[in-house]
Order: sequence, then structure tokens, then C-alpha cells
Amino acid sequence: LSCSFAVHVACLEAGVAFKLRRVDRKTKRLEDGSDYRAIAPQAIVPAIRLPDGGVLTETAAVLQYIADLAPAKSLAPRWGTPERYRLIEWIHFVSTELHKKHLFMVFSSKTPDAVKAFASTTAAPPLAYVARHLDDAATPYLLGKDFTVADAYLFWALLVAPYGGIKIDAYPSLGAYVDRIRERASVKEALRVEYPLYVAEMGTPAQVTTASASS
Repeated sequence: LSCSFAVHVACLEAGVAFKLRRVDRKTKRLEDGSDYRAIAPQAIVPAIRLPDGGVLTETAAVLQYIADLAPAKSLAPRWGTPERYRLIEWIHFVSTELHKKHLFMVFSSKTPDAVKAFASTTAAPPLAYVARHLDDAATPYLLGKDFTVADAYLFWALLVAPYGGIKIDAYPSLGAYVDRIRERASVKEALRVEYPLYVAEMGTPAQVTTASASS
């Protein structure tokens, strides 16, 4: 249930063949004992191996790469269109204004309590911005009628936010958005795989029961 969850969903939506690898958050080791930092020096997820043997990191880049593997799925608009740049805009909004500025702060074990409190109590402006967009556009997804990789990323952010103390109850359109996307087969499958791993590591099943109830 880290941000790589969005990439997991994107892979399922795209119908591409993939293999998940587990990384121990504390030791940075893979299941075979090898050092993940030898693959991704920053030791962050997601990271994918490309056909040429290279490794691609950063959620914004990986999501678009996955989308472009399956253009018929409409997970990203075509390059060169105004809609593609709207997709990029939304992905980076989630990355900077929600993920790194708030979610990372409240979930990181290294964040001081005062910073956690600040991050959880100052998330209203970006949440309100997304809610207004969904209200004004009156469409099921960020870019309109099609689910895109930007929605996979935003869904993850809104799904986990309440469990870090960032409430979305004041924004009905955000709650409806989460409920709507949670019903997608890709999301149900990703939760089926990742939720037990989260419980095994964190030992707090009650904390995420509501979020995974539909899986």
C-alpha cells in the first residue's frame, strides 16, 4: 500500500505481464536477500526493469510508461495533445501537493510529531482543489469519462490519507470518487495482494479494514 500501489493498478489495467518484487522497508532487501539499492540507489519504489535492462523510477514516469504500453486502454491521452499535458499536470499535482507534502510526512517513521501534525492539518487546500474539479467537471474521472493512470495515483492518495489523520469526509465528491474506483477489478485485485502484506508488516488490520472492505 505504498505509492507503488498505483503502478500495480496501472499494470493490471493495461493488461501487461509483470512480476511483483517485495522490498523490506527497513532492510532494503529483496526476498532473495539481495540489496535493493543495487537496483534503485535511492531505495524508493516504484522501480521497473525495462526491456533494454535499464531501470525506470519515479511514479510519474513509471505510470506514463505503463500507460503507453497499452494505448488502446486509454490510460493516458496521446502525446502532443492538450489532454496529455493535463494528465501530466494531475500526476505531478498528486505527487507534489498531496504525496510528498502531506502523505509522506504523516506516514514516515522519521517525521517528528509536530511535522506530522502540521502535514495532517494543512492538507485541506489541495483536497478542496480536487473536490472542486470533480464537482465542476461532473465527470467520473480526472480527465473525463476515461480512467487514467492519474486516477490510479489519486485514488491511492485518497485511500490512505485518512489512516494518516488526513480526513476527506468534508468532501463528498472525494468519498464518492474513492468508492467508485474501489469497485474496479484492477483495484480489487491489487488490494487482494497488497492488503495482507500490509497487515503482516504493520500488524494493524483494523486500521485499513474499511478501505479494503470491497476487495
